[in-house]
Amino acid sequence: MAWSTRQLAELAGTTLKTVRHYHEVGLLDEPERAANGYKRYGVKHLVRLLRIRRLVDLGVPLCDIPSVEAADEGVEQILRALDEELAANIERQQRMRRELAAILDDRASIDLPADFRALAKDLPEAQRSFLLVYSSILTPAAMSALKEQLSAPRSDVAARFETLPADAPDDVRQWIAEHLAPETRKQQEDHPFLRDLKASSRREEAITQSVVVQAVAEFYNEAQLDVLRRVNALLSQDDAADET
Repeated sequence: MAWSTRQLAELAGTTLKTVRHYHEVGLLDEPERAANGYKRYGVKHLVRLLRIRRLVDLGVPLCDIPSVEAADEGVEQILRALDEELAANIERQQRMRRELAAILDDRASIDLPADFRALAKDLPEAQRSFLLVYSSILTPAAMSALKEQLSAPRSDVAARFETLPADAPDDVRQWIAEHLAPETRKQQEDHPFLRDLKASSRREEAITQSVVVQAVAEFYNEAQLDVLRRVNALLSQDDAADET
């Protein structure tokens, strides 16, 4: 008894489209046709199709199937490359499962880098956004230093800066700048990457600068930007005084 294309596909656990594609790429021979023009498949076609399906299920690309079946000189390299790819995929999926477990168990932030999710609950929204942006430009070492910096308890003046309203009066801005400047200096001394993002970035200097500038402008309001300008001015004054 001969089978139709649909019957052959069902027996092999695949689809009509797949069978036709195997014909097109030369992996499956065309069968004889009946008088009415319909294809007539036999058991040899089923065996061939099942073998192709087996190799496909193992991850062998269609273009490599003839080499694998012929067991030519390149077959070991093909299979070893496939094994390495599968190992990498397994590692990636295991990492994804660990990250999903952290999100489900700790309700950690879904968008932050994995190493920072434990800090997510204690970080203001602006800092969380900065972290996400910085993860696209900083080296792993710089990100690790940033994690260390953010793990330290946040001071009262830092908390006031993070909640500073856009219409904060001048005297408040100046007070925060004067108290934030020494903290910023200490952070720069403890974490040198803060003073030299160029050396800590894995991107081109122009890209790094554009990311930082746009992030600062986006995530801080006018009063906070004004405080940052004042902090930089105070630090520059200190540097100039040290040089004289």
